[in-house]
Amino acid sequence: MRKTTLEVASPVEPFALSGGAIAMTLLLVALLATSACGFKLRGQVEIPPELNPMYIQASPHSPVRATIIEQLQQSQVRLAAAPTDARVILRITNERRSSRVVAVDSNGKALASELRYAVTFDAISKDGKQLIPRQSIDVVRSYENQDVEVLGKQLEAELIYADMFSDAANRILDRLRAALT
Repeated sequence: MRKTTLEVASPVEPFALSGGAIAMTLLLVALLATSACGFKLRGQVEIPPELNPMYIQASPHSPVRATIIEQLQQSQVRLAAAPTDARVILRITNERRSSRVVAVDSNGKALASELRYAVTFDAISKDGKQLIPRQSIDVVRSYENQDVEVLGKQLEAELIYADMFSDAANRILDRLRAALT
C-alpha cells in the first residue's frame, strides 16, 4: 500500500509582508513624499511660460553654452533661433580658463596644479529689462600631478575642465531659475 502524506500549511498572518513587498512599499512612500514636497531632479529648468522661448547669446565655441543648451532641451524649454524671437536672452559675456602650479618638489617638478574657470553672464528680457544682473561664477579644481605621460596629464586636465563647465552651467541655471520663478 502506498502512503500518502498530507501537509497542512501554517496559517498566514493577514498583515505579513515579504522582504520584496516591504522594499516596494518603502519605495512607494519615498516617491510619494518627494513628489508632494516639490522635489525635482537636478537639471530641471522651469521658467514661466510667458518667458519662453529663450536665446543663449555666447560664442559658438563656448563649452558652457553647449552644456546649458543641452540641459534646457532636456527640460523642454524652447530655444529661439535669434534674439529677436526670444523673450529671455541669457548672455555669456566672458569665459576664462587658467591653471597654475600650487606645489613643487625639491627638484622643481610640479606636484599639484589648480585649474580655474570663470564665466560672466546676465539675462535680459526681449525689451532689454535686466532680469539677472551681470555676475560671475568662478569654479576651481585642484589635482595632483602623478608621474604619467604628458598626454595623460592633458587628458586629465580636459576632463576636469569638462566637469567645471558642467558645474558652471548648473550654477547659471540655478540662478536663472531663482530669478525667473
